[in-house]
Amino acid sequence: MRSFSPPQAGLKPREIEIANLTRGTVLGAHVRVAETALSRAVGLLGQPRLDPGGGLLIDPSSGIHTFGMRFAIDVVALDRHLRVHGLWEQLGRFRIAGLSWKTSCVLELPIGAIRDSATQVGDQLQIAK
Repeated sequence: MRSFSPPQAGLKPREIEIANLTRGTVLGAHVRVAETALSRAVGLLGQPRLDPGGGLLIDPSSGIHTFGMRFAIDVVALDRHLRVHGLWEQLGRFRIAGLSWKTSCVLELPIGAIRDSATQVGDQLQIAK
């Protein structure tokens, strides 16, 4: 189960680590959490890139788009138990992904993170603080 604490006004976004329990790998060691309406709306817009080990967990989210983004990303759609139910590798600009009633949150990662972690649909992820 997810364990998010509410954000505090004026503070830097919280960072977490996201691990793949099924594969024994880490998808991102420095993943920011977008859990306010503003941080979910802005997402990665305006950023020049995602550094290796970085990422953005958008919670809640039933899908994402890459309109206005400067770079491609890997995208992982998760259900409410953090089980993977959708994967999009190298999702280019001006695309939509993760749209589903099952999607509870979406993980945006640098290109190659899905491949490097060997993540597959059905895998169980875990959040570490």
